[in-house]
Amino acid sequence: MLFDKNIYIERREILKKRLGSGLVIFFGNNDSPVNYPSNIYKFRQDSSFLYYFGQHREGLVGVIDIDNNDEYLIGNDIDIEDIVWFGQVDSVADLASQCGVAHHAPMSELSNMVNKAKAKGQEIHFLPPYRHDLMIQIMDLLGIHPSKQREAASLKLIKAVIDQRAVKSAAEIEEMERACTIGYEMHTTAMKLCKPGTTEQYIAGVISGIASSKGCMVSFPPIVTMHGEIMHGCPSPSPLESGRLLLCDAGAETNENYCSDHTRTTPISGKFTQKQREIYSIVEDCHDYVLSLAAPNIKWWDVHMNMCKRMTDGLKGIGLMKGDTEEAVRAGAHAMFMPHGLGHMMGMDVHDMEGLGQIYVGFDDEVRPNLEQFGTNCLRCGRRLQEGWVMSDEPGIYFIPALIDNWREQGLHKDFINYDLLETYKDFGGIRIEDDILITKEGCRFLGEKRIPYHINEVEDFIAQ
Repeated sequence: MLFDKNIYIERREILKKRLGSGLVIFFGNNDSPVNYPSNIYKFRQDSSFLYYFGQHREGLVGVIDIDNNDEYLIGNDIDIEDIVWFGQVDSVADLASQCGVAHHAPMSELSNMVNKAKAKGQEIHFLPPYRHDLMIQIMDLLGIHPSKQREAASLKLIKAVIDQRAVKSAAEIEEMERACTIGYEMHTTAMKLCKPGTTEQYIAGVISGIASSKGCMVSFPPIVTMHGEIMHGCPSPSPLESGRLLLCDAGAETNENYCSDHTRTTPISGKFTQKQREIYSIVEDCHDYVLSLAAPNIKWWDVHMNMCKRMTDGLKGIGLMKGDTEEAVRAGAHAMFMPHGLGHMMGMDVHDMEGLGQIYVGFDDEVRPNLEQFGTNCLRCGRRLQEGWVMSDEPGIYFIPALIDNWREQGLHKDFINYDLLETYKDFGGIRIEDDILITKEGCRFLGEKRIPYHINEVEDFIAQ
């Protein structure tokens, strides 16, 4: 457990007050086999279970009976055969005591508790499941088919958990700073390795090893690619080529599963070409512009849209876009170059709480997502920022050949896009610059003790040294 047990007691008390009534069930994760039962993936606890109960052991369920003010940690103690292979572990009773839970019970008791709650007419709250073994368990307990469980999950619980987890405490921020420190080492190592002949897979493997040695794991599979125009490009065995750009999007999780997420784009030859410098400068300017806008009570939607206008002006300056900036952004023409949203919440999940439903995490009654327009349909957050939120700031410019051809054939946004000039950028790739920012009382700040180089001269100087 990362925090003192009183932190977990307080979190559960806040949740009880927000929900008011019912039986709340938090399913912890089980081991997941790779290719046969005893060969398993590295264990990763469910983030919401971890937030309220703090325990990393597999096969646990947390239950909060709000109406009777009782709390339970449910799970089976391991037997002597497991102890021989895996060593002695704390009993479920000890685990319950460590996180301030008064009661414990074996897993066989969970169905009895749920049946009693049903008989009393208690509302049963659970979060949307994402693992199939837990979907089967929920079906056995509640009789809800897996295909219906996401819609049957408690919206009251979803919203209460999101509001609580979104605001990071000082202790959580300290843990995220630790993740960013690991991220610094990962990214500066990638920049050092970025030279002709090195492969994308080699760099991805080295930086993943850093995360494994310093923290729990990578916060997501690293994106290391010369094809930066592909949003989630996988590392290939291709050797890096002189004159191209390498986009590296990677992050670390600490042992307590708090995440970092950074992106850097590095010239493989060590120096940006004039063409690369022009595009990079626009992305760099947009990245820093966000830092001047993000602050409590400002809508992230407005930050995103203002950044898009800034990017459009930059692209107009080099002839790739034209026409009225306001009209171009309103029409969605800028999404040719940046088809994703500006950033997402961060915490114990690199896309924090995305499994609970992005429409609830990033939007509310005041700000609704625009799902009809290309680009804004990928915006992950639009809500008013709050002090204590952690967001990613990740503008990018991409040249996607298939998208260029598709839009040109349809005649889309021809009043705003210079397609003749755009044709000459089809082999460019893409550029993204991403950092993690904390929303503070005054505005925002970078997370991490040291900032990974990203200004043009800093990048070139770092590579040269």
